[in-house]
Amino acid sequence: MRKLTLLAPLAVAALALSACSSTSEAATDDDTATTGAVTAADDGGQCGTTVDEIAAAAKKEGTVNLIALPDTWANYGGILASFTDTYGVKAPVANPDASSADEITAIQTLRGQDDMPEAVDVGPSFTQQLIDEGYADVYKPTVWDEIPDALKDPAGHWIASYYGVMSIATNTTLVADPPTSFADLEDPQYKGQVTLNGDPREAGAAFAAVMAASLANGGSFDDILPGIQYFAGLKESGNLQTIDVTEATLLSGEVPIALDWTYNFPALEPLMQNAGFDLQVTVPTDGLYGGYYAQSVVTEAQHPCSARLWLEHLVGDDGALGYLEGGAIPARYATLLADGKVSDELAANLPDADTIAKIEFPTQEQIDTAKATLAEQWGPLVADK
Repeated sequence: MRKLTLLAPLAVAALALSACSSTSEAATDDDTATTGAVTAADDGGQCGTTVDEIAAAAKKEGTVNLIALPDTWANYGGILASFTDTYGVKAPVANPDASSADEITAIQTLRGQDDMPEAVDVGPSFTQQLIDEGYADVYKPTVWDEIPDALKDPAGHWIASYYGVMSIATNTTLVADPPTSFADLEDPQYKGQVTLNGDPREAGAAFAAVMAASLANGGSFDDILPGIQYFAGLKESGNLQTIDVTEATLLSGEVPIALDWTYNFPALEPLMQNAGFDLQVTVPTDGLYGGYYAQSVVTEAQHPCSARLWLEHLVGDDGALGYLEGGAIPARYATLLADGKVSDELAANLPDADTIAKIEFPTQEQIDTAKATLAEQWGPLVADK
């Protein structure tokens, strides 16, 4: 599923501190915004208010049930291992390749059962559904104030611990002339080779690819329809194929060209080489789109303290550095940089500074509008054709 140039660290810091904060509202309740790990709306402090206290309570629970975290996605394999090694809490992952929609379905299906997911990792088009259906608990990690406004829900229903850029990944062993733009992907030479990472109505990565295609074709955050029409054209021409982008399909050569996040390829590149393939990852020149994934503690979790500890780990230094190893940009990048914790080797996994400096995030209202348009138009224009 899842060779980028060295970043100018100050440009990324500026993005984390300013560009991110420009697209969402700040918390309106000062008490809520500045409380420590646990708020009155949360669990009354039963897990503790420091990471050490939460970790002690979580160790007694012993487990947190997770879902939809492939090892090669943003280095979740390494992040999961460091969590278990550090805290002695088991973290089994159900259905690693599940979509965001699958995560919500699992909560609905397993509600009240011991194996219900207790923390989720979903695309931004699913955060409001989590809140509306009562599945997103209120939890503000201890580093809340270091997370940019655009990467957290003001009320604390979710935080986005990492983000990345939509890219075109090409198996250059199979594709002699790698595309570098959405316009290139329309060329007949790529017939049957272009692959979305899922259904955009269900999968955050596919949603982002349609948004990026819209930006490349005269659309905007307010108008995703040009992106839908673009993929309708790709399907009509035969360039778009409909298999899943997974580690298995990439390593087998079934996916010559994948539209997916930049951070899903650093871990796959050596595996591709072992399989006899070379991989080139390019940010489209005509459709730059950056997006985050949001994490929530699930309400009615059987192991609530372990779920809270998992979020603490993701936004804490260990999790953030783990994301960097996988090529994802952690929410607290500016803090890590200021503290001298980002090596040149870690920074080399990220897109270049000019690319990152241009990233803007859509508002929740724009995301919800785009999701509604996809629900209405993707079937008749693309999926059902």
